[in-house]
Order: sequence, then structure tokens, then C-alpha cells
Amino acid sequence: MTESLMILIAGPYASGTNGDPELMRRNLDRLEEAAWPLFAAGHIPMIGEWVALPVLSSAGASGPTDPLAKDVTYPVAHRLLQRCDAVLRLPGESRGADQDVAIARERGIPVYTALDEVPGVDTVGRVAASS
Repeated sequence: MTESLMILIAGPYASGTNGDPELMRRNLDRLEEAAWPLFAAGHIPMIGEWVALPVLSSAGASGPTDPLAKDVTYPVAHRLLQRCDAVLRLPGESRGADQDVAIARERGIPVYTALDEVPGVDTVGRVAASS
């Protein structure tokens, strides 16, 4: 068993959607696809929107395109990076994910760019067999 890491999954969420809720949902679904392989390998997956969206809702924001989002979304990711042990950067243009990677590298936090780079996860996203 590998050491359990809290891993921030970073990638496009709002980028390229022009505020379209359906496209944002699809992007979140894509981020969430990485959650199970990480969890199954003994890690704790984390996605910033899992925290930011409820915070926005409780603040009375109309959603992720509300002007308040800029004051919540990036700060949530920055705070999470104070607690996370690694970042999994998924493909796609995303200023926020790029910022997450930059912060992680500044702090010496490992950045993985594919699931199979994460300890305990094999190339198809299943838990690697123990020897």
C-alpha cells in the first residue's frame, strides 16, 4: 500500500465554456472521473469546485459565473493547496489549474500529469497490483 495522499485534481472547469452550465458540468464530470482511481489507490481526491460551489451557494451567489466567484474559486484552491500533498493536472487550457500547478511547484508539492504517474495507480486507472 502506498502512502495516502490528498491530491488536488486540477483541470478545466469554466475555461472555454463561455459560462454555459452544461459545458461546466461536463468539465466537472471529467475532473471527477479521476476521483475513483485515486481513491481506490488509497488516496483522497479533492476538486476545488467541490468546496467552492457550496461556498458560493451559501454566500447567495447565483452560480459559478456570479461576480463573487472570482473571490471564492481561486482562494479556495490556494487554501486547499496548503493541505494537499500533490496535484493531478489534467489536460486542457485552464488558467486556474495552471495557477494551482505553479503554487504546487513553488511549495515543492509533486505535480502529476497523468493518473499512471500517481503512486499506486496503474496505466488504466486501476489500483496497481501489490507485489
